Amino acid sequence: MKKVNWMVVIAGAFVGVAALVLTLLGNPANMGFCIACFLRDIAGGIGLHSAEKVQYIRPEIIGLVLGACIMALAKGEFRAKAGSSPATRFVLGAFVMIGALAFLGCPLRMVLRLGGGDLNALIGMLGFALGIFVGVQFLKRGFSLRRNYTMGRPEGGILPALMVGLLILFLAVPTLFHLSETGPGSQHASFWIALGLALVAGALAQRARLCMAGGIRDSIMFQDFKLLYGFIAIFLVVLIGNLAFGTFKLGFELQPIAHSSHLWNALGMVLVGWGSVLLGGCPLRQLILAGEGNGDSAITVFGMIAGAAFAHNFGLAGNADSLNEAGELVVGGISSAGKVAVLLGIAVLLVISILNMPQKEKAVQKN
Repeated sequence: MKKVNWMVVIAGAFVGVAALVLTLLGNPANMGFCIACFLRDIAGGIGLHSAEKVQYIRPEIIGLVLGACIMALAKGEFRAKAGSSPATRFVLGAFVMIGALAFLGCPLRMVLRLGGGDLNALIGMLGFALGIFVGVQFLKRGFSLRRNYTMGRPEGGILPALMVGLLILFLAVPTLFHLSETGPGSQHASFWIALGLALVAGALAQRARLCMAGGIRDSIMFQDFKLLYGFIAIFLVVLIGNLAFGTFKLGFELQPIAHSSHLWNALGMVLVGWGSVLLGGCPLRQLILAGEGNGDSAITVFGMIAGAAFAHNFGLAGNADSLNEAGELVVGGISSAGKVAVLLGIAVLLVISILNMPQKEKAVQKN
């Protein structure tokens, strides 16, 4: 086993503390950070979907990208590159988002939910690990989205520049945007505190290369567990914090912004895990890479935003557990259309995985 990378642990611990603080200051429960949920909120905020309860310009996303960008520039690691199967990456990003919204959270929120006692996240984690395992089998057999190419700096700066523009517009003319008055979109910490914490989290994530999918992938392929230590740190910090603040609630039913439809929690995260392996990183990692100048990751982020809009415009996203007027449990889950979308996504990933394997004649030549 390789030595512990303490930068990974420090980055994870900070993200855990920041998530607790943001939740205490107004973010939804078990949602101090959620890349999928916050990109969805931004998609609604700029009018790409009309789900009124999930619309807001989340400073956490802006801060993560800009924090990673500033750190990459400071350390001489900002490298503009792109051109690695951009259309395929856009599609993969969209389906990763559809899977995440079926589960109601990205891999990062999955860990935060588990630290809050939500056992549905454990089901999601099993599905996530299964999806990564499947993706790894294709990696071992030569799957590749082909090489990328060095670009001019302006190309690599597109997503950070868009984030700066979004920040300026929101602060200068907030009436341009759709903002939720009820629901998760209306629940948020102070804009400036959220932005500040996210800037630091983005910078630390850039240094540590935090990636949940990468951690499980590396543990399977190379018996290298160092990236997982970051998420173990997140889990432990959040678990201790929730126990200390009395917000820990162990169980499956009626968890905050979660449903207990186990099959679709698992399958949604199978889609996320598999897609993340094919893309080379989970949603958090895609944001950080885009901040470093990776245009392919920027395309993936655009795909995730489009997937979020598609999911809410067509009723594909999950619905949380609730109580009816008689006080009886109504188990949430996803609609029939959402189930079709998740299964279609798994089928699309299978096709993409097969079509991007080495051609037989090339394999023969190598042998």
